Amino acid sequence: MNSQKKSSFIFKIVVAILICELTGIISSIISMPSMYPWFSEIQKPSWNPPSTIFAPVWTTLYLLMGISLALVWKKDVGSGQEEAKQNAMLWFALQLFLNFWWSIVFFKFHSLSISLVVIVLMVVSIIITIFKFAPFSKVASWLLIPYISWVCFASILNFTIWQLN
Repeated sequence: MNSQKKSSFIFKIVVAILICELTGIISSIISMPSMYPWFSEIQKPSWNPPSTIFAPVWTTLYLLMGISLALVWKKDVGSGQEEAKQNAMLWFALQLFLNFWWSIVFFKFHSLSISLVVIVLMVVSIIITIFKFAPFSKVASWLLIPYISWVCFASILNFTIWQLN
């Protein structure tokens, strides 16, 4: 990789990671004031993770998501594949958009049912993103596996909390 391509990739990786991390940070800032005491008072299953685990998990997942996006973004493709690459990146943007809104719907608006719809849509869009990223970078697809795993767990948790309340 020549120095111009290397600096271009570094730029893309920094921007992609910032986009992902800022999505989580801004969503949290909007959601947090309404989270307590509501969240501590609702019924949760015994297997609900402790609150202290969420920030490091999400920070790591957003980092992996950003790297994944950067790997696809940097990929040089022929004119015939450019539309497919842009489509893959649009699916990534859609799942990130849903990710942003899930916390707000759940924690700020306390809507367990609508947040369940949002998270199911998020699961579907992440799966589609994984498959859309694969032709451009297998590594990018694999980097999203921890994310889809965590979101599937969160979906089950969201469903269970909805059922309990």
